[in-house]
Amino acid sequence: MLGLILWLIVGGIAGWLAGTIVKGAGFGLVGNVILGIVGAVVAGLLLPMIGLHISGPIGEIINAAIGGIIVLFGLSFLKRA
Repeated sequence: MLGLILWLIVGGIAGWLAGTIVKGAGFGLVGNVILGIVGAVVAGLLLPMIGLHISGPIGEIINAAIGGIIVLFGLSFLKRA
């Protein structure tokens, strides 16, 4: 149960951070939490492939935010197409 709560907190922070960096792309509280969790998964898959992964609690938020930014750019690209 604690792990789920931590995922939601990290996801929320990362989603908010990604939505703030990519202006106008936030999805509200629930959407940002989902974005952060999806971003964490994307970052967990992609970042080690290119040799970039930051460890530690703050590092996990940064990784998830990077993944969230990637997801937001992908979604904005699909909206335009």
